[in-house]
This record gives sequence, structure tokens and C-alpha cells, in this order.
Amino acid sequence: MASSRVYEHPEADEIAIPRVLFALSEPLRLSMVRMLAERGEVDSIELGPDLPRSTLTHHTSLLRESGVVFVRAEGRKCMIQLRRDDLEARFPGLINTVLNGYQEAAPAKEDA
Repeated sequence: MASSRVYEHPEADEIAIPRVLFALSEPLRLSMVRMLAERGEVDSIELGPDLPRSTLTHHTSLLRESGVVFVRAEGRKCMIQLRRDDLEARFPGLINTVLNGYQEAAPAKEDA
């Protein structure tokens, strides 16, 4: 049976830099985008297995509405993938720059 869930996404030319930067400004969402960049399409549950469903839905919806990710229903699953090609066409180098900066900042813990 076909899924009745249909997700709305901005067209590639409607993706706006302020919304993308806002979506990427939150550490949890940024870590979700990093996972998507590394793994490709994943079930939304994998992005936050320990998060309450409402929190996960909030963050993935914000990423979708900003144009950062593409979401599709697959049975009971909610599959999510990074819109890397659309983002690269709209804002060349942005995603790679943000993810590279995130990866460089991640291991910044001081060893005592």
C-alpha cells in the first residue's frame, strides 16, 4: 500500500541562505547533516535514536523546510538525505565548508 505521507520541500531555486545557515547553526542539526553527508540516505530514527520523537521531528522538519534535506516516506520509515547537489548548485562550497569547519572544531577538547 502506498504511503499517504507527502513532505513539502522548497524548490532548489527557493532555498535561501538565511534559512540554511539558521538550520546549520544548531549543533544537533549540524551533527545530523554530518551523518547524512557521511552515510547518504538514512531512516530519521538513526539521526537521533535517543531523542524524543517530537524533538527529532522538529529538527528534521526544520532541515527539510530550509531545503537542507529531502524527506520521503517509505512504509513506516521516514527516509532522509542531504540535498547536496541542490545546495552545491545554489551556494557552491557552502556545505563542504560548514562540514569541514565542524569536523575541525569537533576534536577541540583539551587533554588534562
